Amino acid sequence: MGKVMVGLAMSLDGFIAGPNDGPENPLGDGGEHLFKWYSSGDVDFTWPSGTMMSKVSAESAALLREMVPTIGSLVTGRRTFDIARAWGGRHPLDVPVVVLTHTIPQEWAGKESVFTFVSDGIESAVARAKTIAGHKNVAVSAASIVQQCLRAGLLDEIHINLVPVLLGRGVRLFDHLGIEPIELERTRVIEAPGVTHLTFRVVK
Repeated sequence: MGKVMVGLAMSLDGFIAGPNDGPENPLGDGGEHLFKWYSSGDVDFTWPSGTMMSKVSAESAALLREMVPTIGSLVTGRRTFDIARAWGGRHPLDVPVVVLTHTIPQEWAGKESVFTFVSDGIESAVARAKTIAGHKNVAVSAASIVQQCLRAGLLDEIHINLVPVLLGRGVRLFDHLGIEPIELERTRVIEAPGVTHLTFRVVK
C-alpha cells in the first residue's frame, strides 16, 4: 500500500493560489508567481498525459521524474474540479481522479471517465483512491481536501514546493486545522532555481 501525500506549490506566506480564483482565473490574482519555476528552466518535463510540458531546472526535473510515476490516483474537491474545468477530461498526471462533492455534476453522471465522485466524506474518498492506486501513492490536492486529510489523520507525507514570493492573500493551504498541533518531520530539502522542494513526514 502506498502513501497518502500532497505536493503543491506554496508562497512563503502559505498560499497556494491568489485571491479571486475561479474558472476564468484558475491561479487567482498573482498566483502565476507560484508556477514560474515550471517554465523558467532549461530541462523539458512532459507530464504523463502528454497534454502539458514544463521547462524546469535540472534539480526540479529530477524530483518530478522520481515522484510523478509513484502516483496511482488523485483525490480533489469539487471546487478545484470545476475551476480546472475537469482538466479537459484528463488530468496531467494521467491517473484516475476521485472527486469529493456534495452533488455529482450531471454532465458527468453515468459517463465513462477517469473521474469517480464520492459524497460520503473524506475517509471514503481516500479509501476509494487507495483501492484504485493499488501499491502506488495517493495524491491529494485542493486546500480543503488537504486540511480534511490532516484533521482525519489520513495524510502521510507533505511535499511543498516553496516559492520565494509573498502573495498576502488568497487560498491558504494550512488553515482550519483545529487546535491540536500536528507534528512533522523534515525528511528532504532540495534547493532549485526559483523554488525549494521540501518533504515532511506527518508524525502519527
